[in-house]
Parts: sequence; structure tokens; C-alpha cells
Amino acid sequence: MWALALGSFGIGTTEFVAMGLLPDIASGLGISEPTAGHVVSAYAAGVVVGAPLIAVIGAGLPRKTLLIALMIAFTLGNAATVLAPNYELLVASRFLAGLPHGAYFGVAALVAAHLAEKGQRARAVSLVMMGLSVANVVGVPAASWLGMALGWRSAFVLVAVIGAVTVAAIAMWVPSLSIPTTSVRVELGALRRRQVWLTLAVAVIGFGGVFAVYTYISTTLTDVAGLSKSLVPVALMLFGIGMVVGNLVGGRLADRALVPGIFMTVTSLAVLLAVFVAAAHNPYTALLLVFLLGAGCAAVGPGLQVRLMDVAEDAQTLAASLHHAAFNLANAFGAWIGGAVIAAGFGYTAPAAVGVVLALAGVAIFAVAVRLP
Repeated sequence: MWALALGSFGIGTTEFVAMGLLPDIASGLGISEPTAGHVVSAYAAGVVVGAPLIAVIGAGLPRKTLLIALMIAFTLGNAATVLAPNYELLVASRFLAGLPHGAYFGVAALVAAHLAEKGQRARAVSLVMMGLSVANVVGVPAASWLGMALGWRSAFVLVAVIGAVTVAAIAMWVPSLSIPTTSVRVELGALRRRQVWLTLAVAVIGFGGVFAVYTYISTTLTDVAGLSKSLVPVALMLFGIGMVVGNLVGGRLADRALVPGIFMTVTSLAVLLAVFVAAAHNPYTALLLVFLLGAGCAAVGPGLQVRLMDVAEDAQTLAASLHHAAFNLANAFGAWIGGAVIAAGFGYTAPAAVGVVLALAGVAIFAVAVRLP
């Protein structure tokens, strides 16, 4: 479990560290900061493309072999980022580094669920995803500090080292499991199942509101809550700590009662986003809600991941991998809709208000899914 979590820690670090180093990347390559932002988009595109593609191509491989191959690809992609001599190759390297992301989380979740004791599947999945949460608290700040101190490329050297260590850890500590392999035809069969699409829709729409708020959280905290700019990193760390707590709580809720647990956690997002609209006007309540939003966001993940594996039947690898592609789509969708309402003049609390509607839409979609066969 810890070997698998180490991989998710490395993935979480590389996914978010580029955002904090954009000014350094821009100056280092002689490009504008908005242009440098394309490296973040390239990584997200790699996640969305790679999750279904690799899950289908690797359907016939033993799960341990596939995990090792994915982490080798991840390590090489980040090493290519370190060596990229220009903007074009940097964008290409970030796309390549993103390709294994969704498939790794999907396969790692399947392995964790298989290794778990009876009645503790969601808890095992939450432990794997814990690496992603801890990355926001420890990995991203550490890599960002390293990148600012020694140059932005050094941050990705650290990520590549984490990837190499994960390859060794999986090889040594993850047993060869008797999880049945599948085929391209079987895995693609997941796309014919209505319940798979409905569960993915809950992730994309229900989570869009959280990302609408998180994308613009820095300006919201400084301009609306009156928080000092120097304390924004503390707020982001609180969000990450909330994610750690939410992972633990979400895994236990889902193991106790999967469907009610999903209803409870997605509904809680709507409530927290509604409270944030008012709480954002005070620095103390804003910080509290940032922590709670991190917890609420992460609490939904383990339950939805297990639900996807259940409704996918024998096509679990593709379905589990699509879970993380869906979250990246939610990230892109949330950032877009949050920017749209701000640009329309509704202010920086408007993304949270829109998020309430999106979270409730996620609850409604899940209610429909539960009622359908």
C-alpha cells in the first residue's frame, strides 16, 4: 500500500508544482507566463488521453508489470522535462509525463482493493489516493522551494527521483497478484454501461464547483477575505491537510455504506460551497472553509472510485482509470466556468455560488443512477 501511495505522491507533486513555478519557467525559456501556462494544460491533456488509452492497451498485462511500466514511463517523462531545451519540447515532455497518471491511479486502486481485507476496499483505495493529498501538503511546497532555490528544472529532478524509487518499491513490495487480466474488447465494454457514464458525470459536474473556487482561491483570499498575500501558501496547505482528512473519512464512509456515503459527501460539497460565499468575506472563516472544502473534495473520491469498479464489472481497469480523467475534466471545466462568472462581473464569490448548483446537479445525477438498473 505504501509503495502504491508513494507513486501517487510523485504524481500529485508533478501535477501541481508547475503552477507555482510558471514565472521561473517563463523567464528561463524566454516566453510569457500565459504561454508557460500551456505546460499545465499539456499535462492535463496527457492525463485525459492516457487514462483510457493505456488502460485498454495494457488490459492483458499482469497488474504489477503494468504498474512498474507506468511508473517507468512517468519517470522518463519527468526526466525529459528536466532536459527539455525549449518550449516546444517542454510541452511535449509534460504531455508524456501526464499519460501514465490516470492509468496508474486506476490500476493501483484495483490492486489496493484486491489486497484489502473484507469490507475495507474503499479504505485501501483512500490510502493509495492519500499520496496525492500529502503531495499538496509536503511534495508541492518542497519541490517549489527547490525549484525557486536551484532553478525550476531541479523540481522535476526531485519528481523523477521519486518515480525511480517508486519503481523499486513496487518491484520489491507489491506482490504478484492473481487479478485476472482482460482484453481490449472487454475493457471497451465499460463504455457501453450507462452506470459508468453516470458515475463519471457525477465526478465531472459535481466536482466542477470545487475547482471553480480553487483555481481563483489566491485572489479570493486576498481581495475578498483581506488575507495577506504571504499567507496564501498557508491557505493552500490547509486545503491539502483537509484533503488528507477527507480521504480517511471518505474511505471509512464508503466502506460502511457506499451509496449513502456518496450522497452524503457530494451533498456536503454543496453545503460547504454555499457557506463559502458568505465565509469568504472574513479571513478566519475563509481559511476554515478552505480546509473544509479540501476535506469535502477528497472525501468523495474513494466512494466514487469503488462505485466505478463495481458498475464496470469485468472492465474495471478502464473504468477506474477514467475516474481520474474525469477529475481532470472537472478541473478544466471548473476553471472555465469560474473564470466566466468572474469576467461577467459577478465577483470572486460567484464561482462558489455556481459550484453549489454544480454539486447539487451531481447529487441529482447520482440519484438517477441509483434508481436505474
